[in-house]
Amino acid sequence: MADTITLIDDRTGKTVTVAINDGVFNSSALRELDPDLRMYDPAFLSTAACSSSITYLDGEAGILRYRGYPIEQLAEKSTFLEVAYLLLNGELPTADELDEWAFDVTHHTFIHENMRKRFVDGFHYDAHPMGMFVSSVAALGTFYPDAKDIFNKQSLDRQTLRLIAKVPTLAAMAYRFSMGLPFVYPDNSLSYSENFLNMMFKVGDDYKVDPVLARAMDLLFILHADHEQNCGTTAMRVVASSQSDPYSAAAGAASALYGPLHGGANEAVLHMLREIGTLENVPAFVQSVKDGNGKLMGFGHRVYKNYDPRATIIKKAAYEVFEVTGKNPLLDIALKLEQTAVEDEYFISRKLYPNVDFYSGLIYEALGFPAEMFTVLFAIPRTVGWLTHYAELLSDKEQKISRPRQRYTGASERNYTKIEAR
Repeated sequence: MADTITLIDDRTGKTVTVAINDGVFNSSALRELDPDLRMYDPAFLSTAACSSSITYLDGEAGILRYRGYPIEQLAEKSTFLEVAYLLLNGELPTADELDEWAFDVTHHTFIHENMRKRFVDGFHYDAHPMGMFVSSVAALGTFYPDAKDIFNKQSLDRQTLRLIAKVPTLAAMAYRFSMGLPFVYPDNSLSYSENFLNMMFKVGDDYKVDPVLARAMDLLFILHADHEQNCGTTAMRVVASSQSDPYSAAAGAASALYGPLHGGANEAVLHMLREIGTLENVPAFVQSVKDGNGKLMGFGHRVYKNYDPRATIIKKAAYEVFEVTGKNPLLDIALKLEQTAVEDEYFISRKLYPNVDFYSGLIYEALGFPAEMFTVLFAIPRTVGWLTHYAELLSDKEQKISRPRQRYTGASERNYTKIEAR
């Protein structure tokens, strides 16, 4: 017998029984009860706005899978470009398919010279790199007249390839501009992550990207490639629902990521660790959080009520990075803070466990990235997820232009009063 739920309108006595599939029932049942009935759901806590086959997330069990593959397996055995192919196409590539895909991405990393010389040079000298990135992604679409031909698969595939290939170049360009450093062109002999680090940090001809650090960067890209219907991805889908081009939609998604509650959490973790200062101060800080004074940044998640599986992977990677860069002095404070919190009934009862942001900032800082670049680093791999959701939405016949309804709480009808009588 299929699972069902029966809704009763106590005002009229009318009932509607509707099927439950995977814990979801169709909101059309509400319209059957009363066409004017609306469900009030701030922040979409109980709303499934789409059907998706891209990412599976079970927050209670701490499970994350891309296209069915556990994130732990992909992090251990895959590369970012292989994962990108998987997300976009639904299957892991063959060796030939991966070679062709990597070649195509590698040979689309350059940007138009006018982007660098005329657009980027127009920013103020202290412009935030993420603000530059958001603007540059939107501007990039103006260089490709076919970008708006979104229902032509060949054209959409070209835009997808261009964006994935060029966002590291845009990100590095924003960083170099903010630091007053000359722009470094892409190097087609390097891998995706190696090329990004090279564009970021190359000074002089003797600079070489350490393979351990390149692998760590690739790993972080894999872990951030997609994460179901988060704020940025929802923004991507909402903009895409108007049939906007992928560059404009990606800029909208990146704008959502720019907010400190979304993409800036790992920077907040570093500020917290510095505020704690020493190992001896950890117990007092934890107690202050329990007393309602401040927050434990990097713990808890809207979806995860268990360990974020990405946090476990990143914690291990941190040690490998520190073998090359030297240990971040904040690591010991982070470890002590984690140990104290996960053994405290206050945090256990509230299901507050470390999330991906708790350790990622430590790695980024060890790699040499300033805190202002952390959200940009998030946006580079997440572009793959955004574009995957963009294409999925366009092919979903149930989707229409996004247009939620509201609960009006304003004044009732009023008559206009002349200004001298007010």
